[in-house]
Formats: sequence, structure tokens, C-alpha cells
Amino acid sequence: MCALCGVLMEEHWAEDGGRRGRLSRVRLANRVLDHFGLRLDDWGCRTYVLRDRKGRSAVVANLGEVWVEAERLAGRQLDPLDPELVTALAL
Repeated sequence: MCALCGVLMEEHWAEDGGRRGRLSRVRLANRVLDHFGLRLDDWGCRTYVLRDRKGRSAVVANLGEVWVEAERLAGRQLDPLDPELVTALAL
């Protein structure tokens, strides 16, 4: 999606909770995404930017789109039940 489309889109139902809630969701998402070499950043409280360690990035409109873009950037399917990830999250 282009940056302009991301800015003009309506707010997703999961985006309620104001700035503090949004930043909390970004922190939680990054705990998972870091395992796969990815990072999510808030962009102007309207969209997100997902980045990999190679410098590639994608603008995502809402949290529902993050996993699809994460798999695209990683070039493979990502397993949220990966035993190493589950162990890391349990610590």
C-alpha cells in the first residue's frame, strides 16, 4: 500500500485505546516480530511501518495486515507457535 492510502483509510476496530494503547500494541507485536528479524513502528498514529534487517519496509494500515506483510518481507511462512518463540515469550 502507498503511504497516502494508509493515511486516508478509516480506523481499524482494533485500533481503539488512544496513543498509549497503540504504543503498547506495537511493543507487544515487536516481542513476536523480533524473533523473525522484523520490527514494527508507529507512523503518525495512523499507520505502521514494518521493517526487516535488510532495510526493506512496508506500510501497513492496521494490525490485521502485519502478519501478511511480515511473511512477505521474510519470504516464508512464519510460525507463531515456533517453540523457540514461545519459550522466549514465556521469559
